[in-house]
Amino acid sequence: MRVLLVEDDHELGDQVSRRLRTRGFAVDRASDLGEADLKQSVHRYDCVVLDRGLPDGDGLDLLAAWRRAGVRVPVLVLTALGAVNERVAGFTVGADDYLGKPFAVEELEVRVVALCRRGEAPRHTLLGAGGVEMDLPRRRVTRDGVVLTLTGKEFAVLELLLARAGRVVTRTELIEHCWDEMAEPMSNVVDAVVAQLRRKLGDPPVVVTVRGAGFVVEP
Repeated sequence: MRVLLVEDDHELGDQVSRRLRTRGFAVDRASDLGEADLKQSVHRYDCVVLDRGLPDGDGLDLLAAWRRAGVRVPVLVLTALGAVNERVAGFTVGADDYLGKPFAVEELEVRVVALCRRGEAPRHTLLGAGGVEMDLPRRRVTRDGVVLTLTGKEFAVLELLLARAGRVVTRTELIEHCWDEMAEPMSNVVDAVVAQLRRKLGDPPVVVTVRGAGFVVEP
């Protein structure tokens, strides 16, 4: 899942980003409306966390413009303006959820997870191939019945590969789906995570490298 966090308080933004990345999200950052609008036009996000009080205006103005343009991405609005009429204003222009400041990052995480699930297309809750089984709701992976401990990034990579079993997934697709804008497309970050994943999955190999193309899991 890829999230756009629009927040000009860098300390708060760092705190929220760390929390969501620990949960396995890819997080892009924007500190004003112009930057947020540009990134939303370039990338497909599963959720946007949008502050209201930004240097170049009110986040609700950007949200209203997105909705008029047909942008349907789920949006969680953050604000220090917690009065009922302020919350009503947010929902009126198209907010999907509203969270007042100060807030607990644990609550924000739960709300973001709920919004991402609401916006995604229906999908299988169980994936598997080659003796590997992935239970998505429980975030549990086993191989031949043995529970494996995966990092958030390893889980995300394996989920995409299993979901597309039988089809080659390119490094670019893995970067786009499992990393955020901080990832360097030409780095070996994908190969490093796949190598770690292979070690944990054991033999016989489940993830196969297709030279010059990417990776595939045979169904």
